[in-house]
Amino acid sequence: MRIETLGDGEPEIAVIGGIHGDEPSGQRAVEGLMDDPPEVERPVKLIVVNEEALEADERYLDEDLNRAFPGDPDADTHEGRLAAKLTEALEGTVSLSLHSTQSYPKPFAITRGVDDLARKYVPALPVDSLVTAGDFTDGRLLDVADVIEVEAGHQGSERAAENAALLVDAFLKAAGVLPGEVERREHLPVYRLSRSVPKAAATDYDLLAANFERVSPGEPFAAAGDEQVVADEPFYPVLMSAEGYESIFGYAAERVGSIEG
Repeated sequence: MRIETLGDGEPEIAVIGGIHGDEPSGQRAVEGLMDDPPEVERPVKLIVVNEEALEADERYLDEDLNRAFPGDPDADTHEGRLAAKLTEALEGTVSLSLHSTQSYPKPFAITRGVDDLARKYVPALPVDSLVTAGDFTDGRLLDVADVIEVEAGHQGSERAAENAALLVDAFLKAAGVLPGEVERREHLPVYRLSRSVPKAAATDYDLLAANFERVSPGEPFAAAGDEQVVADEPFYPVLMSAEGYESIFGYAAERVGSIEG
């Protein structure tokens, strides 16, 4: 894990890339600041986490890091030990954690809920929506740190890398680390994760619905082999894709309102 601090003093702000080794856009955004550091008005901690998985271009080596928190310094797994180091490194900070996804091309934010942290920072970010994790924080960084997760776009794409740099710039301006005007967005829609959507055993999968677009009861939204998966009740797909997760398509969510800028 690589950690560098810009500015003098103890940082209360952090930016994190490389939780997952197959999501290089966050690493690129963070290392861009490390390699060409801007003048800052308050200190910020920059962290590239799972360098080994990034080098291997694998999501993780032993276990999913974003399911391993708070971790243990003596864990048997590489990611379990990393989780403990990162939990300690983020103590006393508000953080932005950069991710990318196979499910959706546009940036959106994920927080524990619509709390003071979300209200302060999310409207200042160039995102289309806010997703609240609800009961789905177990083992995630959201469960142990004051963090906003952002999905920057499709994994490995140049657009995701560009989006990640814009997200970091906006976050650091909102946090008072960088000078500049803060543009706040009005009426960002908020979705709350309600359940995971399992995959039946099959050799191939397909997604028929679009993320953040309502699925009606009786509507086919995915396929496992030759079998279509039909909605029993209305929901909004979030983080849903054919191959993004091993055992689930993603998540069903409900739209619960909006967050104001």
